[in-house]
Order: sequence, then structure tokens, then C-alpha cells
Amino acid sequence: MSAAERRESVLRAAQIEFGAGGYSGTSTETIARRVGVSQPYLFRLFPSKKALFLATMQHCFDGLRDLFESTGQGLTGEEALAEMGRAYNALLDNRDALQMQLQMWATACQDEEVREVARRRLGEIWQQVERISGADDQRVMQFMASGMLLNVFAALGLPRIREQLGEALTGLTPQARRNGNDHGHGEGHGAAGMGEVRAP
Repeated sequence: MSAAERRESVLRAAQIEFGAGGYSGTSTETIARRVGVSQPYLFRLFPSKKALFLATMQHCFDGLRDLFESTGQGLTGEEALAEMGRAYNALLDNRDALQMQLQMWATACQDEEVREVARRRLGEIWQQVERISGADDQRVMQFMASGMLLNVFAALGLPRIREQLGEALTGLTPQARRNGNDHGHGEGHGAAGMGEVRAP
């Protein structure tokens, strides 16, 4: 196994362990054991536990960036948002990725380094969604907010709600918004789509 492959395996193991135990509750020994390497070897790749946690965060954000780039390729507007939203919704079925996200936000509340990385990378995702879709700031904000709501649903183990209500909770298509306006509802009642409308 090459050094790059070993580094990748460490990051995957770190995502699992940090996701389950958080930054404070996870030891580098546990991560090294999962990978099958010694702690000294682990510290040759990452000089500290903090460095490993930050690298794991970057790895998660890189995966999300690549996911949106591939699913949004060649699309724009509502179509791009819908495809990126569906891809993100499916990503949340990966419990390890979800738990790492939640631990990352929790750690950012107390740690300035983690907060800085999370803030910067979230801003990059925002700009990426804006670039791919061509949506304005309000629309992108709705899209991102709906993703956070899906995080909560997934964390609480509510896949049925996600599947049944999907876009009714996290966004309306242009056609649905037009229908709502026909019944006297304004644009302000809609949010950006991260899922599909499905009948109960």
C-alpha cells in the first residue's frame, strides 16, 4: 500500500472514530488500531490529533465538493439544485459521514481552529452551489438550510419523514411555487429543494 493509500485509509478510519466519539472522546490509539498501524506511524502522517481531525474535516468537505461538482455538471437553475439535493440526501444514508458532520459542528462551537476551517469550507460550498446553479444568495441560503434540516432528520433516524415529505419540507419546485401562488401564497413560503416530492 502506497503512502497516499495509507493516508486515505487513516482518514476513513478517523471519520468513523471521530464521528462516533467526537474530538475529545477519541484517541489516536483507537484510530491507529482500526487502520492497523502504530501510533508513531500515524504521527508521521499527521503530527497531532488536532491535525488529524482538521484533515478529516477537509476530507469530508472535499467529498461533498466533488459530489456537487459531478451531479451538477451540465445543469443549471432548479435542475441543478434538485440533482445536488438528491445526491446530498442520499449521502446522509452514510451514517459515518453524517456523524462526522455533526461532531464537526459541535467541536466548532468550542475550538477556534475547527471553526475557522468549517467556516471557510462551508463558504466554498456556498460559492460552488451559487456558481453551478446560478441561484441568488437567498435561494442558496434556502438550499443550504434545507440540507441542515435533513441532517437533523437523518440524525434522529426519520427516513420515512425524509422520504414522504422530502421537498414539501425542504423546498418547492417552480411549478409547486406557482401553484401555491395561485392559491394566494407568496414566494416567501418556499425553500430550496434537497429532495423529491413523494406521496405519503
